[in-house]
Amino acid sequence: MDRKGLHVKEKGRKVIATNRKARHNYTILDTYEAGIALVGTEVKSLREGKASLVDAFATVDDGEVWLRGLHIPEYGHGTWTNHAPRRTRKLLLHRREIDALVGKTREGNQTLVPLSMYFSDGKVKVELALAKGKQDYDKRQDLARRTAEREVTRELGRRVKGMSR
Repeated sequence: MDRKGLHVKEKGRKVIATNRKARHNYTILDTYEAGIALVGTEVKSLREGKASLVDAFATVDDGEVWLRGLHIPEYGHGTWTNHAPRRTRKLLLHRREIDALVGKTREGNQTLVPLSMYFSDGKVKVELALAKGKQDYDKRQDLARRTAEREVTRELGRRVKGMSR
């Protein structure tokens, strides 16, 4: 609230939780921004910055997208109206996006993985990725490539500074 007692709308993007393992375990093919249907105590808990996307995934059932495995702990000041921490939550997407996801998840071994959860102008959003699971050798190759790139940039920095070995 501002000084006059009026509510001020939040601006910008405030990250609540990220799934850091997702980019390591999956190859990201496409991303979507989805709204999420929540109850009041879930939003209050999220405003405190409490959520975990570790085991979360999304499924498409009967033309609707559902987020499963997302953990939002119970609100500390809640009463009997508190929510179940791991309940299935509905994701809000446009029909054409849902139809595209249905086709893509059925055709191959692709899955829907939440990458991050954030407040966008006061509303809770989920960044959802259409992803393909990586094999162990793919993960090792990515790690080796990143290490090589890091070494190259480090060496270039040394040459610029005149500290070449």
